[in-house]
Amino acid sequence: MVDEEIVSDRIRQIAATLADRAAELTGELVQLYAADLPQLVNDDERMVSLLSASVYQNIETALQIFRHGIDPATVEPPAAAMEYARRLAQRGTPVFDLIRAYDLGQAAMLDFGFQECIRLVDDAALLGAMMRRLLKVAYEFITRVVRQLVGVYQDERDKWMVNRSAARVAKVLDLLSENGGPSDVDAAEAVIGYRLRGTHVGMVVWHASEAHDVLSLLESVAGAVLERAGGQGRPLFVPRDEAGAWAWLPLAPGASIRREHLDAVLAEADPGVRVTVGDPGTGVAGFRDTHQQARRVHALALAAGEHADRVLTFREVGTVALMTTDLNAARLWVASTLGPLSADDENCARLRDTLRVFLASGGSYTAAAAELTMHKNSVQYRVRKAQELLPRELAESRLDVELALNLSHRLGAAVLSAA
Repeated sequence: MVDEEIVSDRIRQIAATLADRAAELTGELVQLYAADLPQLVNDDERMVSLLSASVYQNIETALQIFRHGIDPATVEPPAAAMEYARRLAQRGTPVFDLIRAYDLGQAAMLDFGFQECIRLVDDAALLGAMMRRLLKVAYEFITRVVRQLVGVYQDERDKWMVNRSAARVAKVLDLLSENGGPSDVDAAEAVIGYRLRGTHVGMVVWHASEAHDVLSLLESVAGAVLERAGGQGRPLFVPRDEAGAWAWLPLAPGASIRREHLDAVLAEADPGVRVTVGDPGTGVAGFRDTHQQARRVHALALAAGEHADRVLTFREVGTVALMTTDLNAARLWVASTLGPLSADDENCARLRDTLRVFLASGGSYTAAAAELTMHKNSVQYRVRKAQELLPRELAESRLDVELALNLSHRLGAAVLSAA
């Protein structure tokens, strides 16, 4: 049986020997990190200096535990170690890298200690007892420190993300203001994490009903659209509430977001997801313009309610969207333009739809029949009946009639007259 006091005495000797080499051991550990975790040292000088201080203070703390018989359960992480964990959190370095660094450091320091044990002790039983003590105390110390530092990391990460998100939202709102256009585009890009000098497509994404983890769902939809369109970089995603967000997609030269991209993504997404899209814009002005277009179409979608398509683009409904800022005025205008044809009933709905498709096809009965999958004579009959309900001859007000029909098609009951 090995005397525990002898074990403690010999370990104190080894700890004292290693304490004299603390600076040297710190340098060796930093070199070890450079080889195995280069992301921790391939950084600015301040981070490397803080890493060295963290390593040095951890070595000193561990050696003090062995020299003075301190209970590892009572030890707090060194100040430099806590600050280094906070900085890693702010930079988005994975917490796994922090844990891996302590695993590597513990293994290296135990190796140094074992070498000293072997050099100074010939008795196999004493040597085994010393190594067991070193392993036990080192494990307890590192486990406690890592657990505390992971908590420090997570708290800082949460705080940083909240602050960064608030700063990003504030900067985005500044960019979108009437006097928007930062004097320092580089600084604005750094705050929002998005390149403003390129080409963007603005989107409004929201969920029409309650769902779990809606914002993550909406962010994945924005990313999927960008991927299909062949964009470059990552979307800028700005939550507006728990069920909706604004997004900007950075487009590569020559890339575009086509209707089939949007339809394909929405077909695979949750049925409650809705999207409105602006036209591409370039630079800070384009960043603002495409967003305003997406918001105008969003207002149109909200006005239409369940009647609206899941995907609406400014290119397709921009003219209609511009007319929805005053729904009451739009309703009165539709009634005066279409007359009895504006009634909100099934018969008038069929007549409106047929006349709309007929006019959109250039006044071709054959083309309209093909699109509506109807007989040509049926199209002719419905077009004639629709024209009879108009308050003025179609030739006199064709443009207004087309706009009113498109408005009715997109907004339905919101702009139609009671039957």
